[in-house]
Formats: sequence, C-alpha cells, structure tokens
Amino acid sequence: MRLKAILADDEPNILRNLQAVIPWDELEIDIVGTARNGLEALELCGLHVPDLVMSDIRMPLMDGITFVQKLRELSEDCTVLMVTGYQDFEYARSLMRVGVSDYILKPINYEELENSIRKLANEIKEKKLNQQEEQQKWGKMKNLAYEKILQDVLMNYTEITTHTLLPIDNLDLETLSYLFAMIDVDDYSQKSLPWSEQERKLWNFAVRNVLQDSLTDEQLKFTVLQLREGEWCVLIQWEERDESKAQTKLDDIALRLQNNVLQSVKLGISVGYFPEAVGLHQLSDTYRKLQRFLQLHLGKQQSLLRYKESKEPADANSTLWYLVEEIVTGLKQLNRAKTEDALSRLKLLLEGLPDCSFARAYQMLHFLILHLLRELREMNSLDMQEEEQIWSQLDKSESIQHLLQVMVQLVAVGLEGANKKKNSELLMAAAKEYIRTHYANDFGIEDVASSLGISSSYFSLLFKQHFGETFVEYVTKHRMELAKSMLLHSDKSITDIGKSCGYLERRYFTKVFQKFTGEIPSEYRDKRKEAK
Repeated sequence: MRLKAILADDEPNILRNLQAVIPWDELEIDIVGTARNGLEALELCGLHVPDLVMSDIRMPLMDGITFVQKLRELSEDCTVLMVTGYQDFEYARSLMRVGVSDYILKPINYEELENSIRKLANEIKEKKLNQQEEQQKWGKMKNLAYEKILQDVLMNYTEITTHTLLPIDNLDLETLSYLFAMIDVDDYSQKSLPWSEQERKLWNFAVRNVLQDSLTDEQLKFTVLQLREGEWCVLIQWEERDESKAQTKLDDIALRLQNNVLQSVKLGISVGYFPEAVGLHQLSDTYRKLQRFLQLHLGKQQSLLRYKESKEPADANSTLWYLVEEIVTGLKQLNRAKTEDALSRLKLLLEGLPDCSFARAYQMLHFLILHLLRELREMNSLDMQEEEQIWSQLDKSESIQHLLQVMVQLVAVGLEGANKKKNSELLMAAAKEYIRTHYANDFGIEDVASSLGISSSYFSLLFKQHFGETFVEYVTKHRMELAKSMLLHSDKSITDIGKSCGYLERRYFTKVFQKFTGEIPSEYRDKRKEAK
C-alpha cells in the first residue's frame, strides 16, 4: 500500500535534503508535491489529498499553525508532522491541539525524522486497512439485508411501502426497477435423485457461483436468489426505459448464463425471462408468472424462453397447475382440509376431461408430480426411500388413472411428513426460544431453520404466519427493546450494549436504534435519566 506525502518549507535546501535523505520509496511513500509556503501547501492538499504532510511552522503568507487549521476544513484524516525551531513544551502542545500528530525540532536529526515518518506511515496504513475491512463488512451486511428484502418480496412475505428503506444506506427501494430472469436445471428431480444432501448442496452452490461470475463480468448491479433446489431468480437493476434494450440485454445474458453453466458445471439449464423491467411491487407476481410459464413448457431442454402473456381463456392444463399450487400451499401451511379439498377438485377435473385432452393432460400431470416432488423436498416432507418409491411408480404409470394414484400417494406422503414434524405452534415456540437465547450472537434465518430441521423458505412462511411479521422485523424489534432496557437500567457502554444485542459494530447499532426509536442510544439514555 503506497501513501502520498507533501513537503512544505520555505528553505529550498531543507526541501532538497528531505527528498534526498529520507528513503521514501522504501517507506512506500510518494512525494506528490512540495511547497514554499502555507498557501501553496493548502492548494496542493486540495489537489492531491495526501496521507501525510510534513510542514515547517514558520512560513511566509500562511504559517504552519494556520495551514493546519485550514487543512482540517478539507480533511480530518490527513496526518501532519510539524518541523519547528521552538523548543517550548507548551507551544509544542498547542500544535497537538490543532491536529498535529508529531513534531521534530530544528536543527533536524534525520535519523530521528526517518523513525518518526516510519512510525506515522505504519499507523496510517493500519488505519486504512481497518477502514477497508470495515467497508467490506458494511458491503456484505448491506448485500445480505438487500437480498433478504428481495427474497421476502418474491415470496410475498413482506409489504413494501414508501417508508421502506434499506437500513444501511437509505436506498429508496420503491424507485428501483429490475430485469427478471429465472433459471431452472433441466430434469432436476431425476438428476438429483441419486445425490446425497451434501452433493445436492454442492451442485446448487456450483451453479450459483457460475451465475454470479457470469454477471460480474457485465458490471451490472444484480442479485442471484435461490428459492428452491435447482431454481434461481436473477434480478438486475435497470434504469433504461427502452424496452428493446431490455430485451436485447436479456437475450444476451440468458444465452451466456446457459452456455457458462453447461461448460463449467455440465448441467443443462432453461432460462425464462420477463421482456421488460418490473418494479418492486410486481416482483412477486412476476415470479409466479415466470415459474408457471417455464414449468408449463413440457419437455424443455436448454430452452431460452421469453415470457408471453396467454390471451386464451384458462384451459384444463392451466387449471391443473393452479390446483397443484393449492395442494402445495396447503401442505406448506400444514392445512390438511385445504390440501385434500384441492386434491378432490383435481380428481373431478381429470374425470371430466374429454378424450381429446387426455394426451396433453397426461404430460401435464406427470410434470406436476415432479413439481410437487421438488416442493416436498424443499419442505423436508419426504425421505429418500419415499422419493424412490414415487419414481418407481411413475416409471410404471401408463394412464392418467395411474398418475392420479401417484399424485394421491404423494399428497398422502406429504401430509404424513407434516404430521411427523412438530406442529407449527411448537416449531415457532422453539424458534422464539432460539432467538431469545442468541440475541448477542450473529445468526440468521438459516441458523434457526437448521436448528428446527426445516428449510429456510418454509421457516420464513411459518414465521410470518405465526408472528404477523418477518423474521428480521421480529428480531430487530426485540433486540431494540432489550437495548432500551439496558440503556435505562445498566451502566454499560453503548458499544457493550450493542454487542449484547447482537451488533458488533457500534455505528451499525446506532443506525438501527435511531431508525427504530428516532434517537441515537446516548440521547435516549440521557433524556430519560434526566427525566427520572
């Protein structure tokens, strides 16, 4: 890491000696300018923004003290080393008050000066590294918060209002538009059947990495979200209003994603995408449309599919889709009555089909069974042996009646799997206890869901249904209540209280607390203690 320095002294010989005697290159410091007075030094600082300034105290036009005072209006971070002929201790202390880090007395001892510069340079580099690490940490936190908001929006778990802001940088989410593409691994259910849970995670992780790397090269602001195994949503922030440009960009991106995944992971994928940018409020609806559109293309293999709104009235095939979706929703909600009602209506629909629709309906029902299999796998509602039995039954099925029997069996397995689990009340009671005992730790949805033995998406759904708010909203609210109590009833520092509530960075804790209460922690504590 190289630093920038400016030298200021009204004696040319001293400036030449400083440049020649001090091993600046060894210290990884570049001299970006020299000045003969305070005014020149100030202009150079505005132009180059140096890390270190070495200045004489007695200079024409503007002395060193005034120069440092003016410099502090430009930059609080620049380190200043002052050269002075004054040996009075009180005067040296006055230099510290205006922001001077160290001082050297004339006549200059160059060995002592080199040691002082080396020490200051190391301090500057350490501070810069800490700032970089903090910025990276903030970037990761912002990305995680942003991804969580988008995932909740896609799954329709949260409401976005005009007051919804990304908590770290106050990004107005309502102003954003997105290009939306969905990626689905072809024949994922069949391909993943022999894989262990660890192998499935590794394959999914590999595909996600390829998708992200492919988009990083484009210099786009994008997010890749996985809502179930073998399926990803790609959201790209888009400001262009020209729809043709959006379609051209999506055509190019979809083809690149498909080729890169096939080349790197040896898996064929199909990509479905919406032809125009959509706002935040349309994301959930667009996700459902794209998922249905992509899945209803039976026999698709490495397809690139641009979404088209169907102008025809809903036929039996599309109705089959909605009934299976109702079955899935009923299973997710542990609602046996809703699940069985949707299954009964599915049976009646199939029984009333005309003969001419049987071939298409057979294909459709076969595929919807695979769709239901994937959803049950996400919910951990069937084990490997049960899934293998379903596949064996599918291989032997030759008619709609046989497929319907498989569907009935699969729903029964799903309901039984839900009953084997703890019911939602007990699950959420366990989640509540986990949160209460881990306030001081850095944990997320994945940690709580894993401790309960259910998937993250299923946990999010149950949590929102049970508590009426998202996981992040609930945890933040209760952490803030704990923080308020500790501020009023303990003498702990703001930093320690933040850590006790799960916020390792005081600055982030202060931001969240202020957003929640309208006051920073110190104001909250002082006002109420004064009132007491």
